[in-house]
Amino acid sequence: MKLTKKAASFIVLSALLTVALTGCQSSEATSPATGQNTANEQNTGEGATNATAPASGSSEEKGTEAIKEGSMEKEGNVVLKELAFVYNENTIAISDTANEDQMEQMLGKPDNLKSHTYSADDGTNMDNLIGFTEKVYTYPGLEIKTISIPKGKQDSIFHIEITDPKYATVRNIKAGDSLDTLKNAYPEGKLLGDGAPDEEDDFRYEPSNYVDVMSFHIKDAKVESIQIFSLLD
Repeated sequence: MKLTKKAASFIVLSALLTVALTGCQSSEATSPATGQNTANEQNTGEGATNATAPASGSSEEKGTEAIKEGSMEKEGNVVLKELAFVYNENTIAISDTANEDQMEQMLGKPDNLKSHTYSADDGTNMDNLIGFTEKVYTYPGLEIKTISIPKGKQDSIFHIEITDPKYATVRNIKAGDSLDTLKNAYPEGKLLGDGAPDEEDDFRYEPSNYVDVMSFHIKDAKVESIQIFSLLD
């Protein structure tokens, strides 16, 4: 009888120890999982921060307004888009940068393209332009000249001549328009020779810097041609 009680006590004690050990093992098994979840949450937080950084930079880039051709101001508050013409929704102005690819995109392939780099012995006597390269783009009723400053600077437009009415100024004046229409569009301009309506004259729109000029050649009281140019130093 005594042996039976001892045996029963031993079985109960063994069962209690087994339960206790099982509880400890379960507690130890769950601890690393909890720690791993915390680390994952931290990593997730760091990943989110890193993921939002490029987005912020992208929004800044989207908010930056691109500078369009003919929209930049020069010294003396001269707005260059006034000294410009419009073709196929492209505004092309004096001092705009324009290489051969850009010219072709805006105006199509020219009928003729000439290029000349000024030198001391080229016979032009243009010592102030030595090293500069001039390009002349010729289209039907339109001629555009660009000049590139030495040391890798981009080509920029310095002379435009228009004789075809499909190229209109930003104030919608084109070859063939009447002198009265021109005067209404450019009240700031004036006839240089004060000629009679049936005589030839030049009507000049000249901003205050006296460097950038728009000149309309008048014949038989109509606009025969338009020149937009910038005087080179």
